[in-house]
Amino acid sequence: MDPVSLQDFVCALNPASLPRVLRVCSGVYFQGSIYEISGNECCLSTGDLVKVTHVRLQKVVCENPGTGQTIDLTASFQGRFSSFTSSQSYETLEELLSAATQSSKQLPICFMSTHRITTTASVVPEEQPLKLEAVEMHHGTHCARCVLYAGAQRVLLHLPLSQKGPFWELEPGPPQTLLQVLQHPALRDTLLTCPDLPWCPLTLMPQYEVEAIMHMRRTIVKIPSTLEVDVEDVTASSQHIHFIQPLLLSEALARGGPFPLSTEILEVPEGPPIFLSPWLSSLQKGQRLYIYGLASPRWRFLASTKGRKVPRHFMISGAYQGKLRRRPREFPTAYDLLGALQPGQPLRVVAMKDCEGDGLENPGFTSLAMGDRLEVLQSGQALGAQDRDIDVLVCRRLSDQTGEDEEEENEEVEDQEQILLPLYFSGGFVEELSDGRRYSLQDLTDQFSLPCEVKVVAKDTSHPADPLPSFPGLRLEEKITEPFLVISLDSNPGMCFEIPPRWLDLTVVEAKEPPPSQPAGSLTVATVEELTEAFYYRLRKLPAFESQAPPPRPPKSKGLSGQKQISKEKGIKSSQVSELQEPSLLPKRKVKTLPQVTKDSSNLYSGIPGYKGLRSTKPITQDAYDDHDYEEVLERFPKTL
Repeated sequence: MDPVSLQDFVCALNPASLPRVLRVCSGVYFQGSIYEISGNECCLSTGDLVKVTHVRLQKVVCENPGTGQTIDLTASFQGRFSSFTSSQSYETLEELLSAATQSSKQLPICFMSTHRITTTASVVPEEQPLKLEAVEMHHGTHCARCVLYAGAQRVLLHLPLSQKGPFWELEPGPPQTLLQVLQHPALRDTLLTCPDLPWCPLTLMPQYEVEAIMHMRRTIVKIPSTLEVDVEDVTASSQHIHFIQPLLLSEALARGGPFPLSTEILEVPEGPPIFLSPWLSSLQKGQRLYIYGLASPRWRFLASTKGRKVPRHFMISGAYQGKLRRRPREFPTAYDLLGALQPGQPLRVVAMKDCEGDGLENPGFTSLAMGDRLEVLQSGQALGAQDRDIDVLVCRRLSDQTGEDEEEENEEVEDQEQILLPLYFSGGFVEELSDGRRYSLQDLTDQFSLPCEVKVVAKDTSHPADPLPSFPGLRLEEKITEPFLVISLDSNPGMCFEIPPRWLDLTVVEAKEPPPSQPAGSLTVATVEELTEAFYYRLRKLPAFESQAPPPRPPKSKGLSGQKQISKEKGIKSSQVSELQEPSLLPKRKVKTLPQVTKDSSNLYSGIPGYKGLRSTKPITQDAYDDHDYEEVLERFPKTL
């Protein structure tokens, strides 16, 4: 096949013959463009192979050949088209009949007029097809016997041969639809007419969208048929050519298989690694990857270690089989106690710091001592300093007795001592926990809310390298519901890993070799993966976590602000009083002297030679100010001189 333009090839293409393989004979490149513009391929190199799989009609451009005006028609356009036999028009019916006779055409012939024809019998609209059946005498005049089809009716007309046009000869046959015209090879480049369009004659130019597969292109390539590129059909000689189509792990997950799938890594996403595992952090191009399917269950947990200066972060699979035991939780403030309070679950804590009731802005608040045992009951409000309502935590003080003795005491004493703790109280508490049960991960998360402090007491036997039991404690922080794929590498086919295509979307290509056969249930899956610090904080910023309302900041202590307010008010009052009394104090003005050193302080320096000591006076207090215990500056000044 000789090279042709892509537009001509697509217009002449039979859709039943797809797919077809084309070779680009003259490439095209739009300078300054990217490889795709508006979703269409606009850059093809000479020699590229394109496997056309589908052709879709986008629109049809209707053009007036005389003026160049265009109208876009959709594929659902309902107008009917007739084609002209030539591009020449005739002024009279006699000229039309003479030209048809010279070209050895036999009657009947089809024609139309671009102007309306009025006769005694009827009116022929413009561009209405007529059929000339014969020439005969009518009322002594040579006339053309014509037939006009008006719907289902057949109207017979006699038009004189001298009838003026202009007239156009039409191809015989009924008018055709837009799709019929496009599918008819003989009508593609001819002049057409349509009563529903404003021009006569007119031409049609269809525009198609070609869907194709190209080598090493991950998605289907869409090429406009109007792209100025020449192609050659090489389908017969390219049966041995295999078009490699890359695949993303997310696409393999979306299509659901078939699994297991043998692939080869073509590209690893840029950026820092998300796992610290040596197997997953060293993924690179060319490695063989086996995909076994969707991991079950779909939920994972984020966990951080406790008891270390630099915490480590892990992602734990829902299939983790280790055993966990609850650890006492630590609560820095009373507000944290409120957040941990769950209906129907008693919360008992031990105070870790002494606190006097006077330091809590209200003598009504009970003092706490280190080691006091409390049971958190509920939240409430109490009257604080300066008659302000503050949020408090209602607790009950427990005795030092434990077990059955304490239960008996609680039954006998109905009115237990209750204490109120402001939510901003930062004494520090530790949960009093007597739960020694061993939980599975599923049972633990079903019965208790997150975050939760745990200790792994038995490792996952299916994961020999389980690192969690070596840590003194773990904090289960967040639950993530995300699909993971179970994969293994050819360098370690006996060990499987779970990777999230959302955050580690590798580009792979299907390989011909099948994955190694594994006995049923023999796959060892790593259910714990250590995360890099950057990826851990990236997970904590997910929209799912951001949608969770952060806890409000605990209220600040009003002690300091209250003292400032009181001192400010006293300062204002004293300044007002001094302004009122200032005229009377001008003759004998007294000033307050600084507090003098006490006797005890003077004795400290009595052993120093030449030191005579200072006159001991009482420290000036507020009462001293009220008694006007001042020294007269005017009286002491001459003595000083």
